[in-house]
Amino acid sequence: GRLAVSAVLALSGAGTVAAALLGASDSTALDEKAAQASGDASATVGALSHTAWPYVAAVGGLLLLVAGLLALRYGRLWPAMSGRYERGGAPRPRRAAAPADPDR
Repeated sequence: GRLAVSAVLALSGAGTVAAALLGASDSTALDEKAAQASGDASATVGALSHTAWPYVAAVGGLLLLVAGLLALRYGRLWPAMSGRYERGGAPRPRRAAAPADPDR
């Protein structure tokens, strides 16, 4: 289970980095809307400003990728969950109900 979860974590980090970096400067959708709005098939967006958020997402994806790779490498060395807080199969005795207050 740890191996599968670690691999999914690493792959999702790699996918996030790739999508963020590919989409950071992509203006294809805006070019299509500009062509549709103007009626000119060769119209493109002239001025386009970008924010830092795609790069922030890429850094987050890189952190996910590193975490997944570390989990792949060292996950088998982590201790397993213990049964310390597991409840036994035997039913527990019920507590006696507190006597009702006669003044109420």
